[in-house]
Amino acid sequence: MELGLESLESPALTKAALADMLYDNIGLNKREAKDMVDALFDIITGHLVSGDDVKITGFGNFQIRSKSSRPGRNPRTGEPVPIEARRVVTFHASPKLKEQVQAGVLTL
Repeated sequence: MELGLESLESPALTKAALADMLYDNIGLNKREAKDMVDALFDIITGHLVSGDDVKITGFGNFQIRSKSSRPGRNPRTGEPVPIEARRVVTFHASPKLKEQVQAGVLTL
C-alpha cells in the first residue's frame, strides 16, 4: 500500500489524516479508524510514560532519556535561570527509514 503525502491537505501528517487513510485504504468505518489510531498512540504513550523504549521495526526507536538539572539563562534578560531535571523522548530513525528518506530527497 503506497501512501503519498501529496494526498494530504497540509504538509503535516495528523491523526485525523491517518484515520482517513485507514478508512480509504483498508475499509474500516471512520469511527473504527479513529479508535485504532487513538489506541496505537495511547499504547505508545503508555510505554514511554512508564519508562519503556518503543521500537518499531523499519521505522525507528523512541527512547526516554533523563536529563539532569543544569544552569541556563533567560535569553531576553540574560538572567541565570536553573533548568530542572526532566525526562525527554528521543527518536532515532532506523537505517531503512533513513534510506527511504534519502531516496525520496534524491528523486525530487
